[in-house]
Amino acid sequence: MSRIIVKNNGSLSGKVCISGSKNSSLPILAACILTKGKNIISGVPDLSDISTMYSLLESLGVKIDVHKDRVVLDCKNIVHYTTPYELVGKMRGSFLLAGALLSRMGKARISLPGGCPIGTRPVDLHLKGFAAMGADISQGHGYVELSAKKLKGARIYLDFPSVGATENIIMAAALAEGETIIENAAAEPEIVDLTDFLIKQGAKIEGSGSDTIKITGVKELNPTTHKVIPDRIEAGTFIVAFSMTRGYGTIENVNYSHIKPVVAKLSEMGVDIKDNGNNILTINAEHTLRTSDVKTLPFPGFPTDMQAPFTALMSTAKGTGVIVETVFENRFLHIGELNRMGANIRIDGRTSVIEGVNSLSGAKVNAFDLRGGAALVVAGMSAKGETEITGVEHIQRGYENFVEKFAKIGANIVFDKK
Repeated sequence: MSRIIVKNNGSLSGKVCISGSKNSSLPILAACILTKGKNIISGVPDLSDISTMYSLLESLGVKIDVHKDRVVLDCKNIVHYTTPYELVGKMRGSFLLAGALLSRMGKARISLPGGCPIGTRPVDLHLKGFAAMGADISQGHGYVELSAKKLKGARIYLDFPSVGATENIIMAAALAEGETIIENAAAEPEIVDLTDFLIKQGAKIEGSGSDTIKITGVKELNPTTHKVIPDRIEAGTFIVAFSMTRGYGTIENVNYSHIKPVVAKLSEMGVDIKDNGNNILTINAEHTLRTSDVKTLPFPGFPTDMQAPFTALMSTAKGTGVIVETVFENRFLHIGELNRMGANIRIDGRTSVIEGVNSLSGAKVNAFDLRGGAALVVAGMSAKGETEITGVEHIQRGYENFVEKFAKIGANIVFDKK
């Protein structure tokens, strides 16, 4: 069983370069199959979730050539429309292939997805959109089967601004007949990056980044080149790490507009963050930090993916803070582990109350999900003694060169592969 071992090594300091966005790369890679040719995508991080998507695409007939963070995808011959359970079960994002396959092949057979155990995250909103566009849908034996001779544009209202459903419907609508309007659409930066990519391919899309997106179907899309946006959650995690250890440093390749909600809360807590332009931020957290109140919301609200790292940060800040999780119902799995390290956190439904303590103590803890695992590692950097984190396969799903990047800015951190 692999583990990460962390010891307190004082304040972090130095420079970190943020990788390309995982949550942007996955839908863009899926959207490549809407074209019959070679797309070139750069900035793709080297992660286990990305490797899973490569394997899924190859199982459909895509030829993939990876050169570091640049990947060439030849989608000329898509020969299958069924995604294997053993791959889909590893990653929630695999369901993003449904819309693209349905649009390209007229049918798709997708195993119900897996991923982190942070909530039910049903695919009903995805299916609602496909059905409105004329797709026939059946479910059974762990699979969803979709078919449509020709998808047709429709007006679709999402009960919740789901990122995945918005992305899937956009991909399905790109080649559909007529106009599709998505109301109460997700507005995350990753949605904008996907639509920018599709527009380069020849798609007609308006309103991306707002709650209403209009897609006018075209007859065909053409291959293109694209660079994915920086990973805003990785950037936020490193800012929290500098803050947790009362350190200072520079973060490169970060889009300031994408992390404004995180920066606003950190500023409230006493962290000095400056936007230097050219996608560079400087962080100084050498002063005493105080807690804050946080409520997770869809973009442009505070991101649910930053809730766990913020919980760790607030556990040693001065005062009492409250975090309300509105996006996922089971995203407090890390709190029991933080309490094992000496944190004082109480849970009441979807609310956690955090009373700051002077310091945490190292302990053996387990990562139950991706962001919770990152939070435990960051907590260990400020704790007294040694912290051993198991379940690190979750962390490897979403952070590229996680241990190496932290080691370069002064963390005493080791990856131990037993």
